[in-house]
Parts: sequence; structure tokens; C-alpha cells
Amino acid sequence: MKFRGFRQYFSAARVNRYLVATGNSTSRAVKLYKANLKTSQTFHPLLGVFEVVLRNRLNDILTSHFTDPDWIINQKTGFMSDPSLRFTYKRTGLQKTNDFLKREINKAEKRLQKTRTPITSGKIIAEQTLGFWTDLFEVHHYRLLKGKPIQIFHSLPPGHGRKEVNDELDKVRRFRNRINHNEPICFNGNTIDFTETLEVHESIINLLTWIDPEIIKLISDIDKVKKTIERAEKI
Repeated sequence: MKFRGFRQYFSAARVNRYLVATGNSTSRAVKLYKANLKTSQTFHPLLGVFEVVLRNRLNDILTSHFTDPDWIINQKTGFMSDPSLRFTYKRTGLQKTNDFLKREINKAEKRLQKTRTPITSGKIIAEQTLGFWTDLFEVHHYRLLKGKPIQIFHSLPPGHGRKEVNDELDKVRRFRNRINHNEPICFNGNTIDFTETLEVHESIINLLTWIDPEIIKLISDIDKVKKTIERAEKI
């Protein structure tokens, strides 16, 4: 495909940034665009493993905490509806309720109902986004859960707690959203720079290590992030 067609299909606004970063070399711009896609691709297995491990460990901890394998459904009227989640804006006096978790479960139930799929806790858990699980580490829900979510991390470094874990989780969640929306992850401004991307990779490795270092050994043969970036940086 000629570059003119490439730019037409992928939009000038998107492609021009790659042109600027490669000194207006059309061939290098296309290579960089593909390298960005390949780098995003290498993250999907790691993110998939991370999400499954995170949600399963949190489900185990909260099932034990509530002594209820159906906590994710039953707690819609429990901690997810706690009065402390209602607050008033000082400036306007308007009241609002932080019902994000409950809303996400309701959405999942409606999706299952549309496809006439039986509503079970397992199905609801599988339907939840990464944002649902990371929200359990935000102060408001974390307090209501009496700090139970942190217990999935058996190998936290000294001095690390909810805030440090939440910061790493937030970094990973935001990055996941970026690659799912096909946003570039190879720039700092208009310069080719994978520094931030490598930092997110480190955050994923940190979080999995804090849960169980053995997980890192399990995924070592599918982690191609650094090698893919090394090739991309040579463009």
C-alpha cells in the first residue's frame, strides 16, 4: 500500500505524529506505526494473566471475608450501598452517591438477561472490567472492606501498603485503556520514547510478584515486551 492510502485509512491526524517522530520518512513512519501495534500486542497476554489473577484472588479473599460465595451479588445491598458512599459537594450542596460497583453489577446482570444467560456469581465476576477490581483499593471501598483487598499481596516490600498498590494498579488500568483504544504508546511528545511503556511493564511485573513470585516464572516465556521494544527503538 502506498503511503497516501495508509494515511487515508488510518487518518492524517494519527499518522502525522509518526511522520514527525521519524523525520518525515514515510517508510519509517509506517514501520513505527506497526511497531507500536506489535508492542501493544505483546502486552495483551500479560494483562490477561494479570486481570484473571487479580480478580480471582480478590474473589477468594472477599468470599472468605463475607463467608458468601455470592458476595458480588448480595453485597449490592451491603457495603456497596453503605451510607458513607453518599456525599455532598460543598460548593453546590448537591448530593451524590458513589455507586460505581453496584452499577457495574447491574449492567452485567442486564447483559446476561438479554442473552438469556443464567445470572450466577461466576458470570458476574467474569463480566467485570479491570476498573471494578482496582476500585476496591480506592479509600472509600477499601475502608468498608476493612483492608481485606491488600491481603492478596503476600510479598509486598517493606513500607508498601494500599496507596503504593493503588498507584501501580491505576497506572496499569490507564495503560490498558490506552492500548484498547489504539492509542500510541511509543511517544514522549513527538519523540520516539518507550520509557512510560516500560514503566507500566514494570508495574505489571511488580504487582504479580507481590501476589506470588512464582507467577513471573510461569509467564517468562510469553513476556516479549522488552525484546519488542528493543526492535522498535532501532527504527
